[in-house]
Amino acid sequence: MRWHPSTAMVARHGAMPLAETQWVQAYIGLGANLGDAAAAVRAAVESIANLPGTLAQSKSPLYRSAPVDAGGPDYVNAVMGVRTILSASELLAQLQRIEQGAGRERPYVNAPRTLDLDLLLFGDQAISTPTLTVPHPRMRERAFVLVPLADIAPWLVQAQELHAVANQRLTPIGA
Repeated sequence: MRWHPSTAMVARHGAMPLAETQWVQAYIGLGANLGDAAAAVRAAVESIANLPGTLAQSKSPLYRSAPVDAGGPDYVNAVMGVRTILSASELLAQLQRIEQGAGRERPYVNAPRTLDLDLLLFGDQAISTPTLTVPHPRMRERAFVLVPLADIAPWLVQAQELHAVANQRLTPIGA
């Protein structure tokens, strides 16, 4: 699907000329559970919105959730929808750069995080590389992904999927 933002938006984001641009709809999961987690998620939304060749389209409300398969404080989570001309690997690299800028460390699997950004969906592509799997392999098992995704893209989430994760504690905390 081709999508053509205004010329001003393309110029602001440094995108290629409209005739050569292939925009892809992507969804990003955002989470944090160290420090001021809500502020970290809000700052990440702003950083993602300012990526070159990427246009922010939607952001879910923030939610508080208990860690899944991990310990530590509760998480603050959200999902963001963007249109981008970046490839999936380029977008992932930019997301990891934002994580590092927020002090993200990876001392062990499922360690508490100052910021966690996951590429959930990238158009209708299925991607499986050593560094990236899209759709995200556990997104359909996590209320903290499905509920905010349903807030901004309800056509992507089935009622039975929401029912399957209904026992996972998730509390809305605002914008």
